[in-house]
Amino acid sequence: MRGASVASLEAVRVGFEPMLRKAGTSASTVGAQLFAVTGDLVDNPGLRRALADPSRSGEDKAGLARQVFGAADPRVLEAITGLAAGRWSSDMDLVDAVEELAAHAVLASAEATGDLPTVEDELFRFDRMLIGQRELRRALVDRVATRPARAELARRLLAGRVHPATEQLVVQAAYRPRGRRMSQMLARMGKLAARRREMLVATVTAAAPLDEAQTVRLREMLERSYGRKVRMSVAVDPSLIGGLKVQVGAQVVDATLLARIDGVRRQLAG
Repeated sequence: MRGASVASLEAVRVGFEPMLRKAGTSASTVGAQLFAVTGDLVDNPGLRRALADPSRSGEDKAGLARQVFGAADPRVLEAITGLAAGRWSSDMDLVDAVEELAAHAVLASAEATGDLPTVEDELFRFDRMLIGQRELRRALVDRVATRPARAELARRLLAGRVHPATEQLVVQAAYRPRGRRMSQMLARMGKLAARRREMLVATVTAAAPLDEAQTVRLREMLERSYGRKVRMSVAVDPSLIGGLKVQVGAQVVDATLLARIDGVRRQLAG
């Protein structure tokens, strides 16, 4: 995934995070429904292409998503309509985005109880175990076997032995591998778990140094907005004249006086 697709996913994921934090352990239900939407998009190429069609407006595509998925949990529907309204480099990027949000939701359910490190470790250990089990590794993604049969195999291997979030993720991977190897899927989920455990890094550029109270207030505001712990890196640039510029990942919020002046200039020129 790259370009417009990355930006579209990030725009929705930022708003998705506070909801996951609020959902707590029920985020696993959100994840299950999003995985089901992933399946719907894979199985319905026409719908998938319509929702990712760059020639259609974001509002039009979001409306289509509401028509198709209107019975879903409101939290799921909000995520799907947000993704549909974005721009996608390919229709399969949209599928990958829904699947990634689904995995984040399941991982967030483990994070809510402090078990995210356990899930990350179990995903890694299961991947290592499969290295010496060639036939088992193949059976979990066997295209000849039915989806329920692959999912049941994964359940039998893991039931009662791992965290419910780990089981949910592995069973889903076996149910719908989408032509990928199990090791690929486990590695990807492990990376998502590791990413969730890391604090967000916000790069703040200010026109003048921030005092301690200002720094604390800004950090608290960012943590409320993103639903995650935030580590701030603050730089001073007097040329900004006044205000702040904050960058978190690919998202930039420019509230500097210089930015406002430039905006007025563009309006006058236009």
